[in-house]
Amino acid sequence: QLQLVESGGKLVQAGDSLRLSCAADGIAFSTYAVGWFRQVPGRKRRQIAGINGSGTNTYYSTSVEGRFTIFRDNAKNMVSLQMDSLKPEDTAVYYCAAGRGQYGSPETYTQWGQGTQVTVSS
Repeated sequence: QLQLVESGGKLVQAGDSLRLSCAADGIAFSTYAVGWFRQVPGRKRRQIAGINGSGTNTYYSTSVEGRFTIFRDNAKNMVSLQMDSLKPEDTAVYYCAAGRGQYGSPETYTQWGQGTQVTVSS
């Protein structure tokens, strides 16, 4: 079991950059895939990025590919999401999640953080 805590969400302007962090409390962190998801009111939570346990493979949704980068530091039990060229449509609550399975598959993820709000103004 992992406990996940996101941080870094805030109000930014379009074109800005922002880094979200996900700190994990638990053992064997490197055996978990970690994903980032986002959700806007009235819409389904969607996966936008994922990374395998060793950090060698990543997944991005088409909506963020080329602008967002996911990376991890297993020594610090941390996964980060670097978000560049932010757009108003990136406004959402961002969640990190962990699970054992395919990093690009939403069904993999069974443990969730509480979420952090990102708001991008135009």
